[in-house]
Parts: sequence; structure tokens; C-alpha cells
Amino acid sequence: MSDLSLTLLTETANDAQAIERLHERTFGPGRFVLSAYRLREHVDHLLDLSLTAHIGTLLVGSVRLLPVCIGDTPALLLGPLTVEPPFRGRGIGRAMLERALGDAKAKGHRLIVLVGDESYYGRVGFKMIPKGQVDMPGPVDRARLLVCELAPGAFDGVSGMIRPDWRFAWEGADQSQ
Repeated sequence: MSDLSLTLLTETANDAQAIERLHERTFGPGRFVLSAYRLREHVDHLLDLSLTAHIGTLLVGSVRLLPVCIGDTPALLLGPLTVEPPFRGRGIGRAMLERALGDAKAKGHRLIVLVGDESYYGRVGFKMIPKGQVDMPGPVDRARLLVCELAPGAFDGVSGMIRPDWRFAWEGADQSQ
């Protein structure tokens, strides 16, 4: 009998095609016009902080973290987070979130932002960003901009546009090699 327990693994370059197929199935072609995807066109996600979820040998979920800045403050953008529809509601997304936040904190990161539902992401510490404090390029529902402080007070005084952090991306790439 095969082991059907959940296994979370750090993403590798070999996972890219399977994750892209998962994104195609769960988000469809419309995902490319979303503001968060537009940021992802310019800077790669950090493999050492991105995760895959497996049940047995089947990839059933993925979460990625991308280096960004909010104004001049380094942060991470979480997403996309997805779980294969037949496996939703089993805690896989939450397990990936908790591990991703823990790994990011352990590596010294202080802030994570995302576009999503506070009712879901609030369970792991994300809060709505006050209106006008932070913005993203392109169309985005500002009520869905959320932040999670990985260090107390890390979001104090932070404001501005979310943008790719090229410097941070290159440092992250150097550290993971």
C-alpha cells in the first residue's frame, strides 16, 4: 500500500512544468492580466522559499514567494498559492502557508504581502493594508491587499508602490546557489 501522507518540499527548477500545468488548470489564461502576475513577469520567485505539496508522488499544490519592495522597503509577495480542486479543504493550503511563513522568517525576511481574501489568509496572520498606504501597479482591488509582519513592527512606517526588487532578487539567487 502506498503512503498517501502530505509532503511539503522546497521547489526545484525541475518542478516548473508541473507547477505551470497546475496554474493552468486552477487559474486559467486570465491569470496573466492580474497585477500580481505582472510583477512576476519581471523577477523570478525564490526557489528556496517556494514550496510544492505532494500526496504520494502526485503534485497537489504550490506556493511561491517573490522578492518585491514596498516603496524602498524589501518584502516578499506571496503567490500564487494553489491546490488541486479535489484536494482542497484538507488543510494543504494552510500547511504550505505556515511552512512558507516560517521559512521566510527563519531566513530573516520581515514582511510578506499578497492579494487575496482576508477571511482565508487572516488565519495565518495576514491583515488588510490600510487604504492608501500601499498600492500596486495595474488593476487591483485595494481591499484585497494584505500584509503579514514576520517581525513585530516591520510594517510601521512602510508605504508606497509594490514593485519588483531587482537587488533583492539577485541576492536571493546568489544565496540559494
